[in-house]
Amino acid sequence: MRYVEPIREKDWLEEFLNYFKENNMRDYVMFMVGIHTGLRISDILPLKKRDVLGTHILLFEQKTGNQKRFIISPPLKKVLNEYVKDLKNNDYLFKSQKLTATGKQRPIDRTRAYRILQEAAEAIGYPEPIGTHSMRKTFGYNFYAKHKEVASLMKIFNHSKETVTLFYIGVGQDTLDEKIAGLYN
Repeated sequence: MRYVEPIREKDWLEEFLNYFKENNMRDYVMFMVGIHTGLRISDILPLKKRDVLGTHILLFEQKTGNQKRFIISPPLKKVLNEYVKDLKNNDYLFKSQKLTATGKQRPIDRTRAYRILQEAAEAIGYPEPIGTHSMRKTFGYNFYAKHKEVASLMKIFNHSKETVTLFYIGVGQDTLDEKIAGLYN
């Protein structure tokens, strides 16, 4: 698996949002949940309407088994309220067109989510490597850019070291890029 980056520039973030909004509301909502919560794709895809009706998303992380309670920001809440209005409480937010072997509804899988992001990046000409972790990293990058505080972000991501968190969100790469670019100025 190759290393992916956060979407750093606001213009590119807007390009992705506009692309998804114009092409597929399910994919738009998936992207919004990813960049507004910092949840892993494995925790986003199984979400159901009932999981997003309140003020917080409450779940057990698939990777760690830890319980996570995450506030739904006002911009995300607005999008979710509109999106789920015609869904039943037990409906998946990100339904697959494919059914289970027993004919039941299921969410899209992480491979499909990855392809959705790849198709969007190609369509808008995004030049950086992107994957499902890019949404989580974008959340972290923007959180850090706004608050300049690593401890809370470490807690959100369940990281044990600041260096891991900063590397994960690409802050270390930004610093290296600045130093190298300005080497002979």
